[in-house]
Amino acid sequence: MGRTSDARNKILDAARTLFEQRGYAALGVAEICAAAGVPKGSFYYFFESKQALALTVIDDHWAAQRAQWVALLSADRDPLDRLRDLFEATEHVQQTAQRDSGRVVGCLFGNLALEVSNQAEEIRTRLQEIFDAQIDLIEQVVVEAKERGEAGAGVDARDAARSIVAQIEGRVLLAKLLNDPAQLDTLWRNALDLLQARAPVAP
Repeated sequence: MGRTSDARNKILDAARTLFEQRGYAALGVAEICAAAGVPKGSFYYFFESKQALALTVIDDHWAAQRAQWVALLSADRDPLDRLRDLFEATEHVQQTAQRDSGRVVGCLFGNLALEVSNQAEEIRTRLQEIFDAQIDLIEQVVVEAKERGEAGAGVDARDAARSIVAQIEGRVLLAKLLNDPAQLDTLWRNALDLLQARAPVAP
């Protein structure tokens, strides 16, 4: 059991890295297996297709990212501080990728959405579900900020959360294009403007 689990994890790790670096369409099963160091037969033992592999990579990546988002956005801090923590963590991910590989990798979900959303309906649907879940998490924070008078009373929480997720994706895309994680620096100021809020005063 240990060896089979190890082979599966190697395939998943290789696929995630290659999807980030090369995209989805250009990759073949043989290349993924070569990068993973496993025989091609092992691939079809675990996955019926490249799309099935991609969906597993997406779900694994979201499980890890969601845990981080929930931890940050439910922390015992003021709502706007939690939102800023999320932005800083997002920028840190891109900084780490640039340090380790020399390139900003962008967002796996955003990259795949741009590349395959019109070609692979099952992947598109799963990505939509994930973005909706991200919006749900941020909406809860915006609602709390409004209740505490830290965001404008007239702000539509759902629409604001959707716009914040869109800004995160857009800024991460620019960071990838320019290989510059600092493109995410504007997220905080843009969010404050969107929420009709002032920056919290440091204690």
